[in-house]
Amino acid sequence: MKVARHWGAPAAAVIFFALWCVGEAGRMGPGLNYWPGTWMLVLMTLAIATAVWKPYVSLGLTAILLLGQLIHFIRAPWPNHWAIYIGSYIALAFILWTGSRGQRSIAGVANLVFTAVITFLMLSWRYGQGVGWFRPLYSGDRGALSYYGWQLFSTLILIAAGCAAVGIALALYEDRGKLFQSKVLAQASLKETEVELVVEQERTRIARDLHDVLAHSLAVIAAQADGTRYLSQDQPKAVLDALENIAVSARHALVDAQRVIEGVRDDGLVAPQPRLTDVGRLVERMRQGSLKVQQSETGTPVELGAGQQLAVFRIVQECLTNALKHGGRGTAVRLHFDWSGPGLTMHVASELPASVSIGGTDDGGTTGRVGRGIPGMRERAHLAGGWLSSGPDGEQFRVTVFIPYGSRPAALLPENGADEDVSSGTEPEQEPALALEAASPSSGTEQESVGRG
Repeated sequence: MKVARHWGAPAAAVIFFALWCVGEAGRMGPGLNYWPGTWMLVLMTLAIATAVWKPYVSLGLTAILLLGQLIHFIRAPWPNHWAIYIGSYIALAFILWTGSRGQRSIAGVANLVFTAVITFLMLSWRYGQGVGWFRPLYSGDRGALSYYGWQLFSTLILIAAGCAAVGIALALYEDRGKLFQSKVLAQASLKETEVELVVEQERTRIARDLHDVLAHSLAVIAAQADGTRYLSQDQPKAVLDALENIAVSARHALVDAQRVIEGVRDDGLVAPQPRLTDVGRLVERMRQGSLKVQQSETGTPVELGAGQQLAVFRIVQECLTNALKHGGRGTAVRLHFDWSGPGLTMHVASELPASVSIGGTDDGGTTGRVGRGIPGMRERAHLAGGWLSSGPDGEQFRVTVFIPYGSRPAALLPENGADEDVSSGTEPEQEPALALEAASPSSGTEQESVGRG
């Protein structure tokens, strides 16, 4: 189809010229130089040849031919030459096939004018004198045009309409082919998207299953180690230290596993996870969202593990999100970090509208519908080795979090800031997502004992 678009017009021009040369071979005399219709044939042939590449040049050639005949610079049509004018309609067909919308409109209007001029040239006694079609009228051009004009004009319009219909049909056929190709590509893209969606769902399911298995197993290890340590106070210090190391290592391994699983991207790389230093940017963004956040801090900050920093960030994010969700724009929130104790104590208090009932108190009870936010925050605090309490306090909803600084020996600490390999870097590449769900419900008892032990 592309070959026909580019070379169809020149091929049609060659055929048009060759057929006229064959048809007029007996009347051309020695050659084209002696044939009266030479300029008509040459200009119409060029108009057809340039219709695809240069539509306006094609229309200009037809206009030059008609203007030249009107001023008697080019010979008027003879009785057997009038059909050369059909070349203009053939050129119109190619323009309607390959041209733009503007070119098609201009070509249609131009050929309407050309048809009127051709009708005048064929009927006027100054030019074609009826070209053998019509009986000569000696009352001047007005009589000939009024008597035969609409007949000839209608006939030429019908010829032009036939050529135009062919061009429009070819354009519609080509558009249909393009639509079919687009449909095939869309279907292929949809299938690829469906496959990618299935793969992503399976990847997510595997990640959740892996997290649940690790959460259950490591939580049991930590709980058993803590329980054995508390029940065996009379054992040698080395045994107690070993049990404590087992519990602390299991707890940190669980947090790190969760951090790695939720940070894995589709390309298999680990995305940077938010840290405690990103809390300030989070607060600024929430202030832009019309929360009135007051942030304060007491004591000297202590470096927390990467997993603990992630837990603090996610808990702050969830608290601010809940405040905006339940309190709306303009809700006042107080955020305070207390570094003066054996761990980080964080207090978050937000205004609680009287019409809102939020579930999830510190004793595990509910005062309304229980969502995933508060249990998820409590689970994160437990996995980081601390605890979380939440619930209404008068006209405010208060969340208190405690994250211990940790007591694992130096031998267990990563060297050269190994905690920072996954989440190091400057600013996270994108807006931190909401926290993933924590471990499976079957492991909730063990994790609760670990967090509070």
